[in-house]
Amino acid sequence: MWWKAILFWFLLMVLAIGNGTVRLKFIIPFTGLTAGLAISTVMLCALILGATWLGIGWLGPSNAKQAWSIGVFWLVLTLVFEFGAGHFLFKKSWSELLLDYDLTKGRIWVLVPIVTTLAPWWMAKLRGLVD
Repeated sequence: MWWKAILFWFLLMVLAIGNGTVRLKFIIPFTGLTAGLAISTVMLCALILGATWLGIGWLGPSNAKQAWSIGVFWLVLTLVFEFGAGHFLFKKSWSELLLDYDLTKGRIWVLVPIVTTLAPWWMAKLRGLVD
């Protein structure tokens, strides 16, 4: 199951990168930064949920605990990638990386890690695969 979870997470990253490209090239120029970031966040959450809905049978959690484990695993991978690559590869400061999590500035990016964590259990439950 874990190798499938890793492969699926890479698919989610491809979706996230595509979403980011659409955000930068089309959404933000049309809506402005704050609205563009919010629209992009909601779009990515929908993509994560849709992909997980389609792939949860293939991932194959046999119970709620396994589904939750996949979600937490995806959360860890996502945060390590976001902060590790963001800081060390793309040279963003820690404060710049944390800005996306600042709800007082209209940033709702925190929904992405929440949805990423919940998606395997939620979609497995909706599909009747776990109790």
